Amino acid sequence: MQENTTGPIARVHVTGDGSGVTGQAGTHLLGRIANRLGVAEGLSGVMEGTTVRSSARDRGTVLTQVAMMVAAGGRCLSDLKTLRDQPVLFGDVASDATAWRTVNDDLDVDRCGRLVGVRQAAVGRLVADAGIDDLDQVILDVDATLLHLSDDTKEGAAATFKRGFGFAPMLCFIEPFGLPAGLLRPGNHTPNNAADQLAVIDQAIAALPPDWRAGHRPGDNPDGVARRVVVRADTAGGTSKMTVGLAARNLIFSVGVRATEVAAGVMKTIPADAWEPAVNQDGQVRDGADVAEVPALVPDWAPVGTRAIVRRERPHPGASLRLWDHDGLRHQVTLTNDIDGDPVALELAHRSHATVENRIKNLKDTGLSRLPFAAWNANLVWFELVLLAALLLAALQTFIGDDHDLSVAEPRRLRYTLLAIAARIVHRHRQVFVRLDATWPWTPVLIAIHRRLDVPPANAPC
Repeated sequence: MQENTTGPIARVHVTGDGSGVTGQAGTHLLGRIANRLGVAEGLSGVMEGTTVRSSARDRGTVLTQVAMMVAAGGRCLSDLKTLRDQPVLFGDVASDATAWRTVNDDLDVDRCGRLVGVRQAAVGRLVADAGIDDLDQVILDVDATLLHLSDDTKEGAAATFKRGFGFAPMLCFIEPFGLPAGLLRPGNHTPNNAADQLAVIDQAIAALPPDWRAGHRPGDNPDGVARRVVVRADTAGGTSKMTVGLAARNLIFSVGVRATEVAAGVMKTIPADAWEPAVNQDGQVRDGADVAEVPALVPDWAPVGTRAIVRRERPHPGASLRLWDHDGLRHQVTLTNDIDGDPVALELAHRSHATVENRIKNLKDTGLSRLPFAAWNANLVWFELVLLAALLLAALQTFIGDDHDLSVAEPRRLRYTLLAIAARIVHRHRQVFVRLDATWPWTPVLIAIHRRLDVPPANAPC
């Protein structure tokens, strides 16, 4: 068939006799990463004993393939066909029915809990592989989000504080790697639930290498701290229970706090010479923004050593002022127990917490926006597989390296440039060769990642 056109496409001849071609050559790379991080082996251990027949499919492999599918953009179990239709690359992929039974029937509460341990072990391997010891600090960004549903058929869904209906996961991201930890919660759980916030923080810390975990358990001696770990949160984290809990773990915190009527009165009395110009990430002065440290704004309930930093700024077009704002400027208060930092630098570091919103958006683009099952336990499994999928994408970017723009690309771009790349499959000398398109601009990136994965990790798993 010949296509004649003078429009936005080239003239081509279309036939249906091609062979040995795949459009998912990059997704195969996620399987190699899963093997390197011990995901497949760990999931197989979790699922041991769930099958009776010796010929039955390894349920850990099934879960790994679901996580790979989600990372590649899948939204439900039937999307496993994107792997199943490429048996040369992915082997004998489970049917939809087998995958459904694995998620719905084979994973009890205990096994669901053990999925967290698999993810934590994989995070530990990745950060050790990525050279975490070269960092001065690790940042844990904590925030909650809402997953809205259009019906009330899902177990555990509930009304949210925004008058919607669904779920309210609590999430934590290990920066600068973007590695997720999280809890799936009913929609009526609040974003300022300190117990849930501390739970995801503990979950993230437990995934770090031993010297980064040292001294950061509740009640640990401060002398046992070997590495600096910083926790950032918005005003939902500015509570007594949260800050006291962080201080008890010897963590540096930087949290927003809601201004009270008393605090508003204090802010009106800040002398003019107390303000310093705020700066942007590039070190340049931030237009129309100033920073001041105001000890009088430290709440009575805050841990000893807490500092209060205020930023005032002209509101962006369309933004509205709040009750405690005055002189036409917006005011935001940050609490921190970092005793050595300069107020301007500390305020800048806290403002970078805004990146968590983009992390959450990307997580929703990686399967979180749609919990596809009716049963709570099945959706909990899906939630954990979403976090594993995000881990695989973060690992992919870690192996790319910081000097390439794809190292900070969003999932949609990674799928287009790296995962859904076309290739020709060639069988020669009893081996399978995947020949990537030599003209594709990102083929060298894929080849470099494969070569890096050929080299065993320098550090042993934690």
